Amino acid sequence: MYSKEIIEGFKNVEVASVADAVDQVVGKRGYMHHSIKPRINDKKIVGPAVTVLEGPADENLPPQHALDLIDEADEGSVVVISTGGEAEMAVWGGLMAAGASANKHAGAILDGGVRDIGEIRRDYDFPIYARSVSPGTTLGRFKTIDSNVPVVVGDIMVHPGDLIVAHIDGVVVVPKDHVDEVLKLAREIDERELEQARLIMESGSLREGLAKYGRI
Repeated sequence: MYSKEIIEGFKNVEVASVADAVDQVVGKRGYMHHSIKPRINDKKIVGPAVTVLEGPADENLPPQHALDLIDEADEGSVVVISTGGEAEMAVWGGLMAAGASANKHAGAILDGGVRDIGEIRRDYDFPIYARSVSPGTTLGRFKTIDSNVPVVVGDIMVHPGDLIVAHIDGVVVVPKDHVDEVLKLAREIDERELEQARLIMESGSLREGLAKYGRI
């Protein structure tokens, strides 16, 4: 969906710069709630969102929409699962990580829990950003309702095809219609801040380093 140049471009800019660029280009916040954070490793995730919507259930149903999406989504996709913020159960585990790794997906973003962390770290090292860690299953509690529909994760609306950029600073959603403009501005922000840092180190003064641009 996105060119290699776009994906590599976002891999080489800071997540904070992407968040700032979304603020300015889109005019609203694009970064998720701080509880959505890396649980397996610190690998950066960049890729188009494929989404799963989950909701409460009384039956013991497998997460079929998520299982199908893992097998059917394009290589490099980011699996985004919404639960409405329910964090006391795991919507992702070792078998799903195995499937996602086998299909060469970029990562997973979960508005819920992840389990089997030891197994995932040992066998797959697959990057997962989640609201929580929980040993509990969704069986008898939640079910997958639909896939590739707009979902809310970490207080942010995610549409299928939006670009997900996640690293240790957090998770940012770049609306698909603004990807090129956000990347251009994020690069400019990175370059400006590198210049500011150089001026601060050379002058020995934070104020002098910031004076050229008048802002942090």
